[in-house]
Amino acid sequence: MNVFIRIFALLAVSFACHAQDVYPGRPVRLIVPYPPGGVGDAVARMIAPGWSAALKQPIVIENRGGAGSNIGLDAVAKSAPDGYTIALFDTALATNPSLYPSMPFDAQRDLVPISLIARGPLVLVVNPAFPAKTVGELVAMAKAKPGTITYASAGNGTPVHLAAEMLKTSAGIDLVHVPYKGAGPAVTDVLGGQVPVLFAVPGTAIPHINAGKFRAIGITGETRFKSLPNVPTFAEQGVPGVDGTIIIGFAAPAKTPRAIVTQLHDTLTKVLATSEVADKLNDFGLTVVAADPERSAKLLADETALWAKVVKNAGVKLE
Repeated sequence: MNVFIRIFALLAVSFACHAQDVYPGRPVRLIVPYPPGGVGDAVARMIAPGWSAALKQPIVIENRGGAGSNIGLDAVAKSAPDGYTIALFDTALATNPSLYPSMPFDAQRDLVPISLIARGPLVLVVNPAFPAKTVGELVAMAKAKPGTITYASAGNGTPVHLAAEMLKTSAGIDLVHVPYKGAGPAVTDVLGGQVPVLFAVPGTAIPHINAGKFRAIGITGETRFKSLPNVPTFAEQGVPGVDGTIIIGFAAPAKTPRAIVTQLHDTLTKVLATSEVADKLNDFGLTVVAADPERSAKLLADETALWAKVVKNAGVKLE
């Protein structure tokens, strides 16, 4: 009898250990490194329900903003690598290493991408009263009167600021930067004509373009954006090298077991494959990528190198 009791006890322990090993066995915390209300937060909340259903566990979103996403991402980088704390990231993960004098974590060493889920272009718009109707005309105006044309941005070091610096370098022109505290005030002043030029994400710009309040004259990236098919790329207009794009993805602490990262990626990919999610991402000006962890890491490394050159050329630094 004692033998059967011992066997039963061993089996019970074995099943208990197996149950603990099954991932996920409890809710997953998703840190969004920005306050509520932005594009990243909206994307996270759009994807979380389907991802939660695929994982069969709740995904609890926690907004932890500050330092251009560094605070939230640092918290994830220093979390237990067990798959229960993950993060949303965006272009800042690639730009911040060059913008900040010191970083609390190393993106390539301390985080592992689950997936770079989407990327999108930036569109160059002008107030309709501004004379330039093409990038070539803007460049000609800037060369004729250097340092007289101003452009707005959502703030120093933001992708829309750095895209304009790309344009300045590629075209050899001098534009004057007018930084704002966020995209909203920048858009408002370009609509009002106080500043004539702005790079913006398509999701922000398209309603104003459709209403005739913005004129779109160029788009970043290698190909035209399907929601703005009549807006040519910079390369098409003879100004190559204006390639800055927006990226969004999810990451986990670097030592998270590969099996867990794969499970997170595979379940996320199923969510991204639905037309509903793809259409909503397109509304934000994003196109689904759904890159696997290895390709995501390569894309992030490429983005980091690209933006490092832009930041160095522009001499931008953040404290």
